Amino acid sequence: MNLNDVVIVSTARTALTKSFRGSFNDTEAPVLGGHVVRAVVERAGIEPGSVEDVIMGAAAQQGTQSYNIGRLCAYTGGLPDTVPGMALDRMCASGLMSIGVAANGIMTGEMKIAVAGGVESLSLTQNKYKNTYRAQSEAVLECMPTAYIPMLETAEIVSRRYNISREVQDQYALQSQQRTAAAQAEGLFADEIVPLAARKLCFDKEGKPSGHQEVIADRDECNRPSTTLEDLSSLKPVWKDGKWIEQGEFITAGNASQFSDGAAAVLLMSRGEARQRGIEALGVYRGIAVSGCAPEEMGIGPVYAIPKLLKRFGLTVSDIDLWEINEAFACQVVHCRDFLQIPNDRLNVNGGAIAIGHPFGMSGARMVGHSLLEGRRRGARFVVVAMCIGGGMGAAGLFELN
Repeated sequence: MNLNDVVIVSTARTALTKSFRGSFNDTEAPVLGGHVVRAVVERAGIEPGSVEDVIMGAAAQQGTQSYNIGRLCAYTGGLPDTVPGMALDRMCASGLMSIGVAANGIMTGEMKIAVAGGVESLSLTQNKYKNTYRAQSEAVLECMPTAYIPMLETAEIVSRRYNISREVQDQYALQSQQRTAAAQAEGLFADEIVPLAARKLCFDKEGKPSGHQEVIADRDECNRPSTTLEDLSSLKPVWKDGKWIEQGEFITAGNASQFSDGAAAVLLMSRGEARQRGIEALGVYRGIAVSGCAPEEMGIGPVYAIPKLLKRFGLTVSDIDLWEINEAFACQVVHCRDFLQIPNDRLNVNGGAIAIGHPFGMSGARMVGHSLLEGRRRGARFVVVAMCIGGGMGAAGLFELN
């Protein structure tokens, strides 16, 4: 047992609520992020001032999730002003990467204890007020024309290039909905979620704001447990008028991840620090691998990152007991699963972003926390959390349970 190992000792997340019409549609990102920062510190049973950094990922760093969201969440999380913070952006893998950055800081002796996670309020950023002024660089487009390609268009391209049929995508989406519904019914997310009171913005029949409703978000809102394959097959493709794909054929509101709002965090320290404090570890951080790929097929990024990760640790796909691959789109998860020959009964066992939701910068941290808790229930040893990343990248993290 290596006392220099970096361990995760607590995890917490908010419920995932529907963007724009859900419980957090008027809740600022620092409120969401601060809530989970406070929770992991309390769950670990340590004094707030012993945290040496708060690293939070966010993909759309605008509005209240700009101006260094890590530092802002340290404030709202009740930490003293002696605790610094940092914002991180690797788009959808931001929450996962923040954990890796914190772990590396502890490994090198730069700090002993850190909080890492991610937050995303799509309700308050992906709207008509979004800053689009000079949002695309002419210099970048000259050398990489697909650098800014919309994610929906990449999914249409992946579906075509790798012959992933609409039927297969809808079948996978149904599986995600059913697995999430079963997990919710069994209370498998209860240990992760820290309920949060919020003021939900309400709208009248014309879509105009009509006041607020006091709510407590203690359960994920995005799952559609009554979904059938017939329901999914009846949905129309949503992509149109693209530069590379003029009219979509495959991607619908049913087989893609859902816009949602939320935050997640973990608390990390060395194994020696945890032992000295008498704190039980949930799992050990082993490492992260990242890889690049063509931007127009960003969804397949994990097929490059995962083998790189496994090779570093001398492992094979069969050595991994539990897999979490972010469900940005059904097509890319199906391709990653089949290309890498990942057993379906070990992959996203309680559903994923298609059914749970996908607050971009938060999802990686949520998946890490969930995989550790679910891994303990299943007696797993190794778990891998992987994600595709906008711009053409993949990331994969390896964790070992005690």
